[in-house]
Amino acid sequence: MTDLTLAPRQAPERRARLRRYLMTPPEHFAVSYAINPWMDPAVPVDVGRALAEWRILRDTYRRLGHRVDELPAPAGLPDAVYAANGALVTPRVTVGARFAYPQRAAEAEVYADWLDRAGLGPVARPTEINEGEGDLLLAGSVILAGTGFRTTRAAHAEVARLTGLEVITLELVDPRFYHLDTALAVLDDDAIAYLPSAFSPASRAELERRYPDAVIAAEADAAVLGLNLVSDGRNVIMAAAAVGLARDLELRGYVPVPVAMPELLKGGGGIKCCTLEIRRDTDPEGMVP
Repeated sequence: MTDLTLAPRQAPERRARLRRYLMTPPEHFAVSYAINPWMDPAVPVDVGRALAEWRILRDTYRRLGHRVDELPAPAGLPDAVYAANGALVTPRVTVGARFAYPQRAAEAEVYADWLDRAGLGPVARPTEINEGEGDLLLAGSVILAGTGFRTTRAAHAEVARLTGLEVITLELVDPRFYHLDTALAVLDDDAIAYLPSAFSPASRAELERRYPDAVIAAEADAAVLGLNLVSDGRNVIMAAAAVGLARDLELRGYVPVPVAMPELLKGGGGIKCCTLEIRRDTDPEGMVP
């Protein structure tokens, strides 16, 4: 008799959905100040390499069938390449950002202006501090919301009011993972991956309750911003160095698509940081060819 307990579990068939992204090239990228543990102004930055990494990421999305819009790089804003922080674009409402640090404050209006002109507004200008998709991740019909380092708890209530969606507060406790999108990734509407030690005990318990089948990332993979990834439901564009996480995702039926971004990592950002998802003007049932 076959021992079924030893048989490998059949991975589910994943389906990719067409997505639309907004990206900003790192033409003015620099690390001239330090507002997170990854940044060290004493370490040189190669803008040419950063641009090359960014273009590979952009072209990867397009190769997979997704649409990528480009916001021209604003001079004097070296962190504007991290487009995810610029807003939260839900299917019905766009919420602008309000940054915690003055060095990035001007980015909020740059992104809000582009989104308004693109017909994705009117962009709601928040009164509380939120750093867009850095801390506000749409997962199906709920928003997973980080706090502890940048986005405030008061912003969670404001976003809930503006969007009409349930907002689940998650407290971050490790300074290396200062935004939620560095410690947790949305793989599909009801599937996530995360690093438990990045969260407070109460938030960890909430994640365990809501997502009992979540992919649990190893410390080594999270430490290279492996969770700062973008998933279309099947293809997972992720840090090339996060090999363990890639293997775990493959076992779940996802297709890891490795992209290396060591230069942009010097600013404390990775693949998801460079990618703001626009959840409109794309057929939600449209499947990637």
